[in-house]
Amino acid sequence: MIILGLTGSIGMGKSTAARQLRSLGLPVHDADATVHRLLGKGGAAVPAIDTAFPGVVREGAVDRQELGRRVFGDPPALRRLEKILHPMVREAERRFLARCARRGVPMVVLDVPLLFETGGEKRCDAVIVVTAPRFLQTQRVMRRPGMTLEKLDSIRAKQMPDGEKRRRADFVVNTGLGYAQSLRQLRRIVQIMSKTKGRAWPPRFLQKR
Repeated sequence: MIILGLTGSIGMGKSTAARQLRSLGLPVHDADATVHRLLGKGGAAVPAIDTAFPGVVREGAVDRQELGRRVFGDPPALRRLEKILHPMVREAERRFLARCARRGVPMVVLDVPLLFETGGEKRCDAVIVVTAPRFLQTQRVMRRPGMTLEKLDSIRAKQMPDGEKRRRADFVVNTGLGYAQSLRQLRRIVQIMSKTKGRAWPPRFLQKR
């Protein structure tokens, strides 16, 4: 099974690229969607977050806006949150990969915003980075509800620079060229990778069992 990593900075078009890869028949594990489920009503992360950040849980779910206010500009608080969420997201990812492997799926995608920042590229056979001109990135992000330039600058500061991501990538998709062009680029990447052999799955610790 071939594992493609999909990543890119905020506003670069990663969500659209993930939908396009799904349209090409590839199962996609969305790390952000997993976090939303973990924080939602009855989510596995809710009890631990309620303990670490009293008052952010309301009616059985984490108030994400309130949680965001608690960790925004507070690195120790953010690290506490990541210590809770990251292992849970990794476990959900592992279950996804195991299910796909059992079904004989030839190629899958891990959609992870902070793939390089967390060393996730080591779990992939190749990494796709989506990019776009900075002015277009800003336009896209500023259309989001509640977004400010201060928040955008803070998010950018936490993410690896776009140029460094592109340097590390196996494939770069420029989403600023339009939907159809992005889809053509992704289709070509899938064609190229389908001729290779996956080496990232199963992980070494499973191979030794």
